[in-house]
Amino acid sequence: MAEIEAQIARVAAVLARAVGGDIEVTAMTALSGGAASATWAVDAVRDGTPWPLILQCAAAGERGEGMAKATQAALQMLAFRHGLPVAEVVAVLAPGDGLGAGFVMARIDGEALAPRWLKLPAYAAARDRLTGQMATTLARLHAIPMAEGAAIGLTGQSSAAQLATSFDHYRHFGVNSPTFDLAFAWLRERVADRSPSVIVHGDYRSGNIIVDEGGLAAVLDWELAHLGSPIEDIGWLCASAWRFGQWQKPVGGFGERQAFYDAYAAAGGVAVDPAEARVWEVWANLRWGLSCLQLGDDHVSGRVPSVERAAIGRRVTEVELDLLHLIRFGDI
Repeated sequence: MAEIEAQIARVAAVLARAVGGDIEVTAMTALSGGAASATWAVDAVRDGTPWPLILQCAAAGERGEGMAKATQAALQMLAFRHGLPVAEVVAVLAPGDGLGAGFVMARIDGEALAPRWLKLPAYAAARDRLTGQMATTLARLHAIPMAEGAAIGLTGQSSAAQLATSFDHYRHFGVNSPTFDLAFAWLRERVADRSPSVIVHGDYRSGNIIVDEGGLAAVLDWELAHLGSPIEDIGWLCASAWRFGQWQKPVGGFGERQAFYDAYAAAGGVAVDPAEARVWEVWANLRWGLSCLQLGDDHVSGRVPSVERAAIGRRVTEVELDLLHLIRFGDI
């Protein structure tokens, strides 16, 4: 109890420093977090008005890899300035705040759990709008000048270099999967070697958005953003893992590929070649397989003991089946 009261006092001090005025934090509630972040719902009052917020900070056991929280905050602020549906960043934590690395942002109303908004009748109209909304938002992200991303520290590789890095990462685990070997060989023959051309979200998918009755309310989880190919984000959105059981809808469990491609191009994105998109979709499924290997290795090695990570690690076999089916038939 004393610890949560101390946390509340620290967050109140951060908010007072950031925005001034009469600030009170009345409660903090731990939410389900990702592998790299711990997330808290913060109930605050600003000048007598309720002020619902989110605190996101580095998760316990994070190895210091990936995007720094300050960079993620800067990226969300960049996206917000360009009119994308993201939570407004209120404050970035400083080392002396006693809260670790992280930031505070506005809390967006809506449903974040994809299995709920993909299936519940209350979200039927929202699902109908999502193809156009997700495509338009992605096109607007990809239209932000790369120089603005580079200015806050985003970097990238050519597609061939990215594939080579991914293969080195796979070999690091000391696991020999004939299916993964096949997928890498298949991709080497088909990935066009292109230099980065846009800011890529890197994890643009169902499960990383908030949906309300009107459709897309906010895009979340920007920590994998980098400079790369626009089709990478599209392929990732179509990976089978992000359909959450709605397998007959290849775009995030809610839409069709060609409809998404058309809406993306209509909103200012590049014209999507379905053959190239298929290559990136294979790569997306392989990337998810490597993530499963990573999470399983985190647990088995004792680096981050976690039943959740161990359970996800066991899903490698699902990915192998999806890869074989997609390579053989061109669709899942």
